[in-house]
Amino acid sequence: MVARFPLADSHAHLYMPHFDEDRDEVIARALDSGVSTIVNVGIDLDSSMRAIELAEKHTGLVAAVGIHPHESAGVGKADMARLAELARQAKVVAVGEIGLDFYRNRSPREGQLSAFAWQLELAAELKLPVIIHCRQADSEVLRLLRGWADTGNTPRGRGVAHCFSGDSDTAGQYLDMGFFLSFGAYIGYPGRDHLHELVRSLPRERLLLETDSPFLPPQSKRGQRNEPAYLGETARVLADITGASPEEIARQTSENACRLFNPPDPGG
Repeated sequence: MVARFPLADSHAHLYMPHFDEDRDEVIARALDSGVSTIVNVGIDLDSSMRAIELAEKHTGLVAAVGIHPHESAGVGKADMARLAELARQAKVVAVGEIGLDFYRNRSPREGQLSAFAWQLELAAELKLPVIIHCRQADSEVLRLLRGWADTGNTPRGRGVAHCFSGDSDTAGQYLDMGFFLSFGAYIGYPGRDHLHELVRSLPRERLLLETDSPFLPPQSKRGQRNEPAYLGETARVLADITGASPEEIARQTSENACRLFNPPDPGG
């Protein structure tokens, strides 16, 4: 546990089958470890509905709803209408996980672009921040986000670049648009030292922590399922990189998450 300051996990997928046998225990361990807020992020309509159900059941959980680029093939107006209904639920704090993935290309690029554009419009309409997935599509994602941000109808915090691993120029473009940058346990993996200089250069008031559970466990638990209770390890890694204390990292990133997502009061 990272001292007395609460932690916020800005990105997890607790509805996934990896947690079917012990989901309640996983959430209890997170709370016991000092994680007071978990953003449970959908990747399609079914998982977005499940994320909302879990947020309604568990104190400390909130939901994000969205269609991941991998799931964007064949998405049509009826899907967007249903997503809009979900996005209006009380425990929903963001539209996500949305964006583009030109690395795996599991959905046609045209479908990815259409779904991304539609969901940006929805976020602007509801004044919700967005959670961005981007792999090998930086120029196109940034182009679309700049156009979105320039409309003036977007929420003040705008959103977060999830699992950021880009360069300083890309980071600067996100920051200039008002975005936050989120980092997971991968910043402590061998061979990721190139990210340390970048992290040190970033304003701490724009940093978030995430687990991306069940993926990307801390180095000490490689090969295992990740879960929100491990977030303190990432806070300690970020503290080592930046020279701050783990308590300061926990406090600052939790405040940042609250400022971006504006979660309802616990149990509300």
